[in-house]
Formats: sequence, structure tokens, C-alpha cells
Amino acid sequence: MCARNGWLRNFPEDRPGSAGLALYFFHLRDGHDQLIDPDGREIADAALIPGLALKEARAIIGHDATQGAIKLDQFIEVLDEPGALIHRLAFRDAVTIHG
Repeated sequence: MCARNGWLRNFPEDRPGSAGLALYFFHLRDGHDQLIDPDGREIADAALIPGLALKEARAIIGHDATQGAIKLDQFIEVLDEPGALIHRLAFRDAVTIHG
């Protein structure tokens, strides 16, 4: 997995090496820079992708909060193996901020 302070982790939904899995790449972008997931992850059910992307975004936001600066202009793009965009999650949509 690609790492931005270890941001991509294997969740229980991932089943590496199992039959019937498709490969998806979770790229981190901010409009200017991108952190490419070179390995991707095998996922059995594409319906899991929005939830996995949400977990990833919230994990990054949580880590960033411990550093004192949250960057809500980032987003995660999930592409399938041929490169088609499957899902996009803006960080600002991953959390609700109460003032």
C-alpha cells in the first residue's frame, strides 16, 4: 500500500489473494499534488468502496488534527485497474464541523 504516514491500511473488508476480487487504487489528491497508491487493494464487492474511502479520509483527517492542521481541500479518488474513476470523496464531505 501507499503511505502518507501509513494512511492506507488493510481493513477486514480486504481479502488479498482471494478469488473474485477486483483491484482498486485509492489515490490522495489536493488539486495540486497527488499521492498515488501504486499497489492498490483487492476488494470483493465494489459496494464497499464508499465506506472504505470514508474510513481512509477520516483516518487522515484524524492524523492531521493531531498535527494541528486539517486540510479539507483533499480528496480520495478510487480507480479500478483499467483506470476508470469509481468513486471520489472530498474530505469536506467526510466530516461535519460544528462551531
